[in-house]
Amino acid sequence: MIIRILGAGAGGGFPQWNCNCRNCAGLRQGRLTARSRTQSSIAVSSDGERWVLFNTSPDIRTQLEQFPASHPRHGIRDSGIKAIILIDSQIDHTTGLLMLRESTQPLDVYCSEMVRQDLTTGFPLFTMLSHYCGVNHHPVPLDGGAFTIPGIEDLRFHSHTLKSKAPPYSPHRHDPHDGDNIGVIIEQVSTGRRLYYAPGLGEIEPHVGAAMASADGVLVDGTFWQHDEMERAGISTKRALDMGHLPQSGAGGMIEHLQALKARRILIHINNTNPILDENSGERRILNDAGIEVAHDGLEIHL
Repeated sequence: MIIRILGAGAGGGFPQWNCNCRNCAGLRQGRLTARSRTQSSIAVSSDGERWVLFNTSPDIRTQLEQFPASHPRHGIRDSGIKAIILIDSQIDHTTGLLMLRESTQPLDVYCSEMVRQDLTTGFPLFTMLSHYCGVNHHPVPLDGGAFTIPGIEDLRFHSHTLKSKAPPYSPHRHDPHDGDNIGVIIEQVSTGRRLYYAPGLGEIEPHVGAAMASADGVLVDGTFWQHDEMERAGISTKRALDMGHLPQSGAGGMIEHLQALKARRILIHINNTNPILDENSGERRILNDAGIEVAHDGLEIHL
């Protein structure tokens, strides 16, 4: 199985266009040993030719242009991207659908019913795309059940619900529903190798812990280092857990859960305020010592 990190940043990317925090200012001024990151998205394949795209960030055009395996090969209009799976309906995971409107056939999009509703009401991307290429919506199971994608025979997907909030524009923002956010196990049928992918993860529920333990690779939420990180940076009073993100540090944090695993462990969806972006930081050394990686744009993972 091949996993390509198209974008490893959280919403806004890194550096964020209007942010002057220590990380963003340091990168711009050349004082920080760090890599810029576009907004979170990955592509997965078993043969290197047919790819499933997970999330479509606002940066998707640039991400695909920098990913030769996605480029057209057959005919005047073509793409290596054969289907799209949406983890949630957040702006930073769905806006890129509009950049794919030149498709010569409807986009095959796999997502929960809650995400479909958000993308036809509060943020009506599906409705907008009906005036262009159109969308074929395929529902996904919410109980860990498996589904497959036609033409991608060697990959099987198992999806389950995660505790999270719907986006601010969702009609049920303050009334959480199953399917607002999902985690996915991606299994290569021919080898049995498994990746667990959950870029937004607020709690390690029993079924989440079991999925992580069963995987050969774990690619999960690395948004914040601390629960009050945004407040410490003087940016916002919003806190990590309130936003649906489990911080890395502290008792019960992501590091504690990842250290118990034998799988390859990688953090993705890194917020611009997170000190782990600084490759010389003490926080980054803690991750290195624990054998936990930090995703960056262009990283290719083979399982």
